[in-house]
Amino acid sequence: MALPSTVDAREHGLAGDGVTNDQPAFQRLVDAMGAARAADGRPRIVHMPAGRYLMRDRATLWRSGVSLIGAGRGATCFVLDNPGARTTPVPLAWFTAAQHRAGRDNHLADLTFAHFEIDGSGVTTEEYDPLAKGLGLQYVWRGLFTDLYIHDTAATGFGCDFLQDTVVDGVLAERCGRQDNGEEMGGAGIGIGIGGWGMAERLTVTACTAIGNGTNGIFVELQRDNWPPPRGIRITACHAEDNRFGISDWGADGLLVTSSTMVGNHEAGFDVSSQGTASVGGRGGIVTGCVIDGNVRDGIALGNTPGPYALRGNRISNNGRYGYWEHNLAGGDQEPAADIVLESNDIRDNALDGVRIDAAVRDSAVLGNRIRNNGRRTAGAAEGGGEGVRVARLSLTDEGADWPPDGHRGKQVRVGAQTALVTFNTATELSLAPLRPGADTAWADGVPAAGTAYRLPAAADVRAGLAVAAAVTRPQMHGNRIGDDQRPKTQTHGLRITPDGSWTGGQAADNDLGGNAAAATLFETRPVGGRWRDNDA
Repeated sequence: MALPSTVDAREHGLAGDGVTNDQPAFQRLVDAMGAARAADGRPRIVHMPAGRYLMRDRATLWRSGVSLIGAGRGATCFVLDNPGARTTPVPLAWFTAAQHRAGRDNHLADLTFAHFEIDGSGVTTEEYDPLAKGLGLQYVWRGLFTDLYIHDTAATGFGCDFLQDTVVDGVLAERCGRQDNGEEMGGAGIGIGIGGWGMAERLTVTACTAIGNGTNGIFVELQRDNWPPPRGIRITACHAEDNRFGISDWGADGLLVTSSTMVGNHEAGFDVSSQGTASVGGRGGIVTGCVIDGNVRDGIALGNTPGPYALRGNRISNNGRYGYWEHNLAGGDQEPAADIVLESNDIRDNALDGVRIDAAVRDSAVLGNRIRNNGRRTAGAAEGGGEGVRVARLSLTDEGADWPPDGHRGKQVRVGAQTALVTFNTATELSLAPLRPGADTAWADGVPAAGTAYRLPAAADVRAGLAVAAAVTRPQMHGNRIGDDQRPKTQTHGLRITPDGSWTGGQAADNDLGGNAAAATLFETRPVGGRWRDNDA
């Protein structure tokens, strides 16, 4: 008998009681629905009523044209487990190039995954396995993934690659990458491999949330053997918090990131670099209208790109080191980045320099930004211990201290034999970053005992709005306000060129560099050539 367009999984042998292994029945149903679609060309839908569906020891191979619809997050939950197969990753559904010969001519089409939860906490592999995902599909055409809650997976939560004419909407990925030490492949909340469909990969990621994941909250990554970097990818209205990196571009061309928040991430809120499998940074991207705030180290970390890249109209604030950091990692592109644009951003209250250039750039444009009140890390060295010193999971209190508020932001505090990073401080209390994404403590070896001796290093003496510590060639710097209106002031200089930096040619005009704590400029290397006019000091 031909299968109807929609079937109820309970009527086809699935128990949904959280005890019965539903995976064999689930695979049979998906296979039957896939065969029915292949026979008559009509897509099929598997409806999963409320329940807990145990998927044990095997992943389910997915079929083209088969959709999976639950009764809602928390109502329909797939529980992944592998007690009898500790060497086997168990995603809910997979279809990959390596395991199943997925490709452009062997792809999944016309499918929707919606309204359910995936609990990956039961899967543990003997060694980290990047395939131990929540979802692991490759080469999807005309897909929709919406209203999914994926959490506690050993590797990436939503780990689907090569998504053409696809929308990823309203996915919440939390505490994924459980077995990732931060240096492995994958381990993200939402990780999407790109490049499989050629020059254009039409993908929208929207209204997604990624919290406490092992590497990235949300990232796109050019795969090693797929070139050139594709255009057509958009990330909009998303939130990334407490991940190693918030949102990352590891190899796209023209990635558009808009109206998103990247807060409290451990390395950077937004990252462009060569850390992906192809060692290729993104290029041609635009980041606009985003809030990039309170990240433990940098707000934006951009490097290993030939350019261009544009960052416009963002708030980049309260980060533990630099607001914007231009840099290159070893092993990636080292050529000067061309046409980097910083325009109309509010770059303020960061711990050290507002903008730090540590890799060569050429033909850059710094236009109309407000770069103010940076250099918050002003406190001198401090130490203490004994009576009045208390340590908690995410804080240290010294009742006898009188620290300048926020003066230790981003410092590493040593407490006994352990260290932690300061995210903020009051006169007597240090707030500390979790040891790793998703952790509830700053301490690897347990909370230090009350009275344990602690030490904080001194702050840097110079903290500029814009610091140049590499070769800058033919820059255009116009209409910026780079100053400090606090009491007391913390941003020492508006523009600094360090002994390692250079400034050659270009134009600097109509900038207001007044009101900094020490001086408008600090030229430890003098600029060469170019036009300097109408800059207020």
